Amino acid sequence: MSKRPTRLATRALILHEDRLLLVNAYPGGRSDLWCAPGGGVESGASLPDNLMREVYEETGLRVAVGAPALINEFYDPASGFHQVDLFFRCIITAGEIDPHWRDPEGVVTQRRFFSRDDLDLGRIRFKPDSLADAAWGQSLLYDPLEVMVR
Repeated sequence: MSKRPTRLATRALILHEDRLLLVNAYPGGRSDLWCAPGGGVESGASLPDNLMREVYEETGLRVAVGAPALINEFYDPASGFHQVDLFFRCIITAGEIDPHWRDPEGVVTQRRFFSRDDLDLGRIRFKPDSLADAAWGQSLLYDPLEVMVR
């Protein structure tokens, strides 16, 4: 197994009109997998500051960062990639979803709001598995070492 450093990332749980904002972070539509907006933490900036930056880059939205909702670990045994995602409850403070918005890094190609039924009934593929419970729940959840999906 590779001894790669563990990557730390922040993710936003943004509920608007009881729908959860998710992004497709696979350039060129290589995958139909959806996830919460966010990304890697840059050293020297707080977790909320990192998350506000990432959400704006990926969606064009300004958010206020609230309480943590989920700690999730992704692990890929084949490569040794290990990422810890810290999910925070967020609210939109400015902006709206614009189909013409472009992620400056070119990673996020789609952004959409989904209902709880969309997730619970398997209408979309998403990660982590506990995403719906974290978004619509009230407590802090922890998912240890969920195997990464490509």
